[in-house]
Amino acid sequence: MEPNVIIYTNTLCPVCAMVRNFLDDHDIPYSEVNVDLHPIEMLKLIGKTRRLTVPQTSVNGTFISGFDPVGILKLIHPT
Repeated sequence: MEPNVIIYTNTLCPVCAMVRNFLDDHDIPYSEVNVDLHPIEMLKLIGKTRRLTVPQTSVNGTFISGFDPVGILKLIHPT
């Protein structure tokens, strides 16, 4: 089963670019939500994560804050 990966980003976030590049480099498909363009999604994200920062990466509904490649891979390929 292919994982459902969503990254929440903003326009000027260099760490968001690191997450995108990591996912692209590992051929992991994802959807991106730019919270600058979708402020309602930011409010929903805050409600789910209790965090005000991006990037937030959702892997099958579990959130990872910041750039955590090991955490992302563990959620995508659980042992």
